[in-house]
Amino acid sequence: MPSSASASPKRAFINYPLPKECPNTVYNHEVDKNPPLRGYSLAVASTLVERFPSLQTYFWSTAGFGTVKDIRYLDEAHARSLQGAVIPLPAEGDAATAQSVGELTSPAAYPAQSAPRYHSAADYHAMYKSGAATPLQVAMALLPYITGDKGAEHATAWTACKRDEVLAEARASTERWAAGKPIGVLDGVPFGVKCDTPVAGYVNTFGIKPQAGLSFFKKVQEEDCWPVKKMREAGAVMVGRLNMHEVGMDTTGCNPGIGTPTNWFNKSYYPGGSSSGGGSVVGVGLIPISIGTDAGGSVRIPAAFNGCFGLKVTHDRTMAMNSLMCVTGPLGATTADLRAAYRVMAQPNPDCEVQGRFAPTSCPPTADANTTRPKLLGICKAWVELAKPEVRACFDAAVAHMVEKQGYTVVDIELPYLREGQVGHAAACLTEGVDHQRMRHDPAAGDGGGWVDMLSYPSRVLLSIGQHTRSVDYVKIMQLRQLLMRHLAHLYSEKHPGMLIVSPLSAIPGWRKHPADARFGVSDGNVTFENMRYIWLSNMTGCPSVSAPMGYVEPKVGEGRVPVGIIAMGEWGEEESLLDWAADVEGYLNGMEGGRPRPKEWVDVIKLAKETESEELVHDDVKAGKQRQQKL
Repeated sequence: MPSSASASPKRAFINYPLPKECPNTVYNHEVDKNPPLRGYSLAVASTLVERFPSLQTYFWSTAGFGTVKDIRYLDEAHARSLQGAVIPLPAEGDAATAQSVGELTSPAAYPAQSAPRYHSAADYHAMYKSGAATPLQVAMALLPYITGDKGAEHATAWTACKRDEVLAEARASTERWAAGKPIGVLDGVPFGVKCDTPVAGYVNTFGIKPQAGLSFFKKVQEEDCWPVKKMREAGAVMVGRLNMHEVGMDTTGCNPGIGTPTNWFNKSYYPGGSSSGGGSVVGVGLIPISIGTDAGGSVRIPAAFNGCFGLKVTHDRTMAMNSLMCVTGPLGATTADLRAAYRVMAQPNPDCEVQGRFAPTSCPPTADANTTRPKLLGICKAWVELAKPEVRACFDAAVAHMVEKQGYTVVDIELPYLREGQVGHAAACLTEGVDHQRMRHDPAAGDGGGWVDMLSYPSRVLLSIGQHTRSVDYVKIMQLRQLLMRHLAHLYSEKHPGMLIVSPLSAIPGWRKHPADARFGVSDGNVTFENMRYIWLSNMTGCPSVSAPMGYVEPKVGEGRVPVGIIAMGEWGEEESLLDWAADVEGYLNGMEGGRPRPKEWVDVIKLAKETESEELVHDDVKAGKQRQQKL
């Protein structure tokens, strides 16, 4: 990493791109023609693709993955750096004023909303403060939904839960409350963690069906990763591991190996992925916060598909991952939950030479007060116009409200190489996925079969194809990444300082299920590209982005209106600006006729906790040895 700092007009950075406008901004939209595969046709195709390299290279080429290397302008632009991390540095005095977890989670900074609403951390805090129920009662109310006692529709969102540890954490929080010494607004609040994110004592399964004899499923994590550690330090109770789209290789959340989490707004639609379990449980009200990962919308898509909020942070902001595109970030029932989780998770880790360099988060922010932030929305019309009509109608209505009622101004912008950039992002993610999957299979440890054999059919197809990315393609994709970053630096630091780039979350209004998908899975590259049309840019460039529900549309199948999302992308380090904007979208939703809707089977955990047996009985139950670990 370069040691010298570069600067935007507002603050100092490491690796801030040299601003340079790219003149090639014509959007060369193409209709994708990848054959959709499901059912027996998927099983047969997967077997053939695995066995015949000629088929792998054919599908790699027809997907357009080799087109980026032919962009002549990449050489002219001198886009040579492959670095995607841009680090906002602390301002003078920031290190001395870094806040404690208690200060970051001061209840006054995260007020509850008026009904109708989702329960936020503030609601749990108010309940504990009043003595109406305790964190231990909340844990007892939740456990049946996690362990399967309340049925598979809830249980499929979870992959593992250590009941005794959950109760121990909840009891410790209860004791802090009883002593009048809660840590902050997150003390006693339940949260879950995606099954690709390290939690001490658990195996990171990445959504793969556990298979006896494979060494990968014996690798128990020895310690919490930084975001989980910080949430626990804030007093939050980790209640279980959350399901995901297998190895994160698509955005439906469909998992034929261990089950697909439920979209409680309409069970005939997918929950989105890859953080599918996190989106499902926050959307149905079980927990107000979950931790997910996002390499191509995997936090923001399931958040919006399930009617809640998701934050993709600046690259490496919460932890430095072994990834070109992926970050760890929160999903929240409300923007206040998202903000509290972000501020806690993103505190600099002194033991990390990358993440530890970031400016500390603060509450309230010590710089750029909300009242001084410009309210500029950048819209690339040629891009946005490709959304389906019902999505575009919701987007236009939301933007109109922001302009007419909330003081925003819209500016037209142009973005270069959008088609090529999306293709390049997909190729890079697949290539990285191949590398990671190969490391999960260890013949030296006695693992039999091949590195794709432990996966379901859709993942086998994608990764078999992805292994054919050549070095020249990879280098050119990274050069395109730098070109895009330089163009964004021009927009953010020179042309429209403080601007947020807004678009629909997805070009489609949800993703419908098919009966055959539950057994075999589905591979439909055309719909995947539509679903990721807008979401990829922040991963490719390392910029932060936030998603929010912006409306609800009538379904094509099933019962229940389908949430439709909107996203904003800001300059590196501008998470607080994005959260302010998301709060405005939340206000727009709450102001709709009838308020922000909840799914029909929404679970009122606070009500259940108040009805749960007393702490003394729970304690006796645990002492009697009625503890178990449920692995789904």
